[in-house]
Amino acid sequence: MKTKRVFLIVLDSFGIGGAPDAEKYSDLGSNTLAALAQRDWFCPKNLAKLGLFNIDTVDCRAKESAPAGAFGRMIEVSAGKDTTIGHWELAGIVSERPLPTYPDGFPQELIEEYERRIGRGVLCNKPYSGTEVIHDYGREQIESGKMIVYTSADSVFQIAAHEKYIGLEELYRCCKIAREMLVGEHGVGRVIARPYVGEYPEYTRTSNRHDYSLVPPAETMLDVLQQAGKDVISVGKIVDIFAGKGITESNPIKGNADGMAKTVLMAERDFNGLCFINLVDFDSVYGHRNDVEGYAKAIMEFDGWLESFLPKLKEDDLLIITADHGCDPSTESTDHSRESVPLLLYGNGVEAGKNLGTLNGFFNVANIVKEALL
Repeated sequence: MKTKRVFLIVLDSFGIGGAPDAEKYSDLGSNTLAALAQRDWFCPKNLAKLGLFNIDTVDCRAKESAPAGAFGRMIEVSAGKDTTIGHWELAGIVSERPLPTYPDGFPQELIEEYERRIGRGVLCNKPYSGTEVIHDYGREQIESGKMIVYTSADSVFQIAAHEKYIGLEELYRCCKIAREMLVGEHGVGRVIARPYVGEYPEYTRTSNRHDYSLVPPAETMLDVLQQAGKDVISVGKIVDIFAGKGITESNPIKGNADGMAKTVLMAERDFNGLCFINLVDFDSVYGHRNDVEGYAKAIMEFDGWLESFLPKLKEDDLLIITADHGCDPSTESTDHSRESVPLLLYGNGVEAGKNLGTLNGFFNVANIVKEALL
């Protein structure tokens, strides 16, 4: 029976350790899954049934005697460990060079040109925590009208602005101008709008974040599916990561719970093609904030949701669960970690209990999806 629908769920940053070149990225010993398993109560039984703990090198919980899915681990071959590079490789693009990062902030001449184009000044221009940057610069922004520009260990140009005093539309306008500027040598993976609200010192970021991504440099599986007349449905920030390329329908979300709810709605619909889901909270809310407890609880919440979602799958559906990189919350670093990622397959055409072993390249997902749908 030919597969009609594929649900591809990316648990953003859910690494399982063991990337061969982790030391090159200063990530030797990082293992997101093992960090979560430090909590005795961490027992994602549905992921376990699909074969999570049967994956080679995963030894933090007992193995399932008869897994319901096929399971394996994938090793990234692209240079980098960020969201954009990871998702691009999942969709079939291998990036030989990492996207540019700015550990000392962006070049002054670039910032000056940006200020000229937006008609406003810039504050900060350093690597910074997103929650700390609004605390430290929020009052000055409100008084001066300047935009807070900062980066991280990722290839990102982030712009924070108060929704009340600067406004969302103005923030988005400034982000679009930055995206137009940041190409070529300074082609960062994402320009990110980071709106916040509140009064000092109680500033909080809102869910009106928006990512403006670099256009993928080559054709992806999304383009191939779209050209073949298939539905390519985005849930979450997938549409942003691929700059809308190859997407036939976009469904924005406000956190994991909303993403899971919208995925259920997709399962109740009749479509023919791919539903590509990113659940970002694991990374943005817990991984980057070194919140082991919160991350573990979030995986358990996903696992509980999975129990009710699996019965909704039809006979000709295929479910793929994977990740785009790691973000070990138990290390001193708040950066992503270079890790291998899980590959769990369930449904149409899947041989239950099959050990897929270690697969070189996240692009194996693109091959699986195209083989299933085309």
